[in-house]
Amino acid sequence: MTLSKRCAAWTTLGLILGLAGGCHPAAEKGATTRSSPAAKKKEYVFALIAKNQGNPVFQAARVGAEDAARDLGQKLGVPIKMLWRTPNEEDAQKQVELIEQLVAQGVDGLAVSCTVADTATPAIDAAVSQGVAVMCFDSDAPASKRFCFYGTDDFGSGRTIMRELAAVLGPGKHVVAVPGGNQNAANIQNRVRGAQEEAKKYPNITIKGVFYSKETPQDAAAKIEEVQTANPDIDGWAMIGSWSLFTDALMKWEPGKVKIVAMDALPAELPYLQKGVVAKLYAQQTYQWGYRSMELLVDKVILGKAPRNVIEYSPLLPVTQDQAAAFGENWKKWLRQ
Repeated sequence: MTLSKRCAAWTTLGLILGLAGGCHPAAEKGATTRSSPAAKKKEYVFALIAKNQGNPVFQAARVGAEDAARDLGQKLGVPIKMLWRTPNEEDAQKQVELIEQLVAQGVDGLAVSCTVADTATPAIDAAVSQGVAVMCFDSDAPASKRFCFYGTDDFGSGRTIMRELAAVLGPGKHVVAVPGGNQNAANIQNRVRGAQEEAKKYPNITIKGVFYSKETPQDAAAKIEEVQTANPDIDGWAMIGSWSLFTDALMKWEPGKVKIVAMDALPAELPYLQKGVVAKLYAQQTYQWGYRSMELLVDKVILGKAPRNVIEYSPLLPVTQDQAAAFGENWKKWLRQ
């Protein structure tokens, strides 16, 4: 991988911290394996199923997975193919169909970010029973037979966003709001709970409410503008999901009047940071979602190495106003621009 020096340092830190926690559980009982170091195939095929095609976090994950397939294939001397199979829009049932299709095609393993965990779980379990290695990234299905999860500590992230918002708001009484996104997405709702729990530490902060919308830029921005207009006493947003910042709809807001701390640091969000409408961003390591997922699948399927623990978290990376331009350069690689 060729990253900027700043990103390389951050990514290395994330990997070190993630590996220290490990993602290495014992193999699932009763599950069969399709390959072993003693019986290598001529080619291995893995797949990545994200929530939707349009979100840049998943586009970056796709590039990471493709890069990992290339790098690991060269390292091990065996072709590794990465299939990208993702609905155009969030559709839990479509994810199930894609899992079933990939199993029928004979893939060796797959990684999925679950739109609805309960919907995906039976399909994941069926795939595992047929010898396909399945892991989750970004959004977990913890009750399934997936062998590992790699991604963000969502509850911890919610706490981080609220804690940093409290610091930005400073002394005095404050009223804040939280965008809730998809009520059925476990990862987003864990962030909401984390933010709510953290807010209990600050008696001067009142949460006006959690406001749900579709996780699309237009819907999320419209909901936030509607809520802000109806509740002018809101002086802070703990954006545990930053879909509204994927458009320029809120760029007309007066910088600093309403304090915003938000998840992610996507290209569309960086102008908000540079202008001062957003005080601070916390980036998920979305490229690593794909890269690390392929590493874990290759370890399990090709090398026969079982992960040590079930969960591996990738730490958030804080991005401030003076770091925005440099961080934006990383996206040119992550989105192959």
